Amino acid sequence: MTPPAAQQGRAWRTHACVLALGTFAVGTDAFVIAGLLPDLSDSLDVSVGAAGQLVSVFSLAYALLSPVLAAFTARWSRRTVLITGLGVFAVGNVVTALAPDYALVLASRVIAAAGAAMFTPNAGATAATLAGPEHRGRAIAIVTVGLTASLALGAPLGTVIGEALGWQATMWFVTALALVVAPVIALRLPDVTLGGPTQLRRRLAPLADRKVAMVLAGTLVAFIGIYLPYTYISAVFEPATGGDGGKVAVLLLVFGVAGTAGNLTAGRLADRKGPRTVVIGATLLLTVVFAAMAGIRSSYPAAIALTAVCGIASWSVTAPQQQRVMALASPGSEPLAVSLNAAVMYLAISLSSALGAGILGAAGAVWIAWAGAAFAVAAALVTAAAARTERAGAGAGEPEPAGAQEVSAGQRPVRRN
Repeated sequence: MTPPAAQQGRAWRTHACVLALGTFAVGTDAFVIAGLLPDLSDSLDVSVGAAGQLVSVFSLAYALLSPVLAAFTARWSRRTVLITGLGVFAVGNVVTALAPDYALVLASRVIAAAGAAMFTPNAGATAATLAGPEHRGRAIAIVTVGLTASLALGAPLGTVIGEALGWQATMWFVTALALVVAPVIALRLPDVTLGGPTQLRRRLAPLADRKVAMVLAGTLVAFIGIYLPYTYISAVFEPATGGDGGKVAVLLLVFGVAGTAGNLTAGRLADRKGPRTVVIGATLLLTVVFAAMAGIRSSYPAAIALTAVCGIASWSVTAPQQQRVMALASPGSEPLAVSLNAAVMYLAISLSSALGAGILGAAGAVWIAWAGAAFAVAAALVTAAAARTERAGAGAGEPEPAGAQEVSAGQRPVRRN
């Protein structure tokens, strides 16, 4: 069978853009809760700390459910998985909007996370499959644009809606986004079935592969480093912002906009230079930026500049790491590989929040920046150390630049219109 990308020419860009609409909806839901914590606290009659657990529960549920749902839906067509994921995600947000108490809101976050765990990893894997090896990095980067756009646009817009109409209105807004995207995917996206083993034990087998484990270790360390300063950006740059929420909001906007540019650039570079090279470069740049954050905290213009570079470098890690783990996956298990990488990312987010709280209480905000730098340089070292392991895997390591790979018959997905 002719690979989908060869059949459709540049149509892979359109498919990736459609999938990016879905990641925008999912990302908005994941990021907007942080901006609604005071309203959630008052409405549900719980502390701000308890309201913050809604973010942790979502992240942990995503991490735990992602590989389980990947196994359960292994034989489904990707279009069916994507539409079902958006449906479950929408149901979770409807329950959140209607829930009368904290316990049910907490449970509804698990439902929404299950839908997100079905959609986001499969969106990246499907886009990469339709694009073919030569455009894989760019296709994943386009899908990831939905996440960066949700950070820069979706979350601020959702927060404004929540402040004006109540946090429940934000949940309805996110639900509407998902319900708008689902029929677009149903009508526009080609149907792809990747196959692969259905048993969870067999689908988790990549974890026993040292090459895959090294990539996942790099993801874990890198994203702990990235989210330490991001989560506590208001504390790190408090001397520059003076606690002004508006100035902090500008920093978050700069981070999201710069991240979008960095993500797209990284996808193109990954196709040309190789994803491992991009990851090493990005994490080394983050090391320098975080160290600078620790030393330059009182100048607001410097804070804006450092946040911009941080956004570019941070979002230059996501798509290349997905590309690396997909390249190491066995035929048919690409969605699982991406879901495991996404699960590790969400685990890193949870760990960074807890670690950052401990550092803030014990040593102060400046050490959050230094800790981020330490994790960033560790990620670069882990990624560099993985080079020999990946090359030893019978040539299954880092993908060659565009046009240098061929897709074997056993790797070609089944496409149904």
